[in-house]
Amino acid sequence: MTEVRLTVNGRGYDIVCDAGDEERLQTLAREIDRRVAQLAGSVGQIGDARLLLMAGLLVADELAEAKNEVSRAQGERTREDLARGEIVADAIEKLAQRIEALAARLEAA
Repeated sequence: MTEVRLTVNGRGYDIVCDAGDEERLQTLAREIDRRVAQLAGSVGQIGDARLLLMAGLLVADELAEAKNEVSRAQGERTREDLARGEIVADAIEKLAQRIEALAARLEAA
């Protein structure tokens, strides 16, 4: 475990993380800091807790929307896969019928 110092809204926070995760946490903290700065610019310095909560809610909202988009895309893909499967099944059925017809003609000959 290693400790990393993150700064959001001018305030430092010491966070413990796995070795090697420091850069990722710094990047995430910069994104939160950017969002908090935008919020502070529009609503003022209403306190770290409120600004962090609002930034967290914005991130959570974006995450929920992204999850919904993924679910919709997976649903569309599933419907497309089912349609393709039906087309393939129909083609196999027609082939089987032709093979059976050929086999019947060969037996009759």
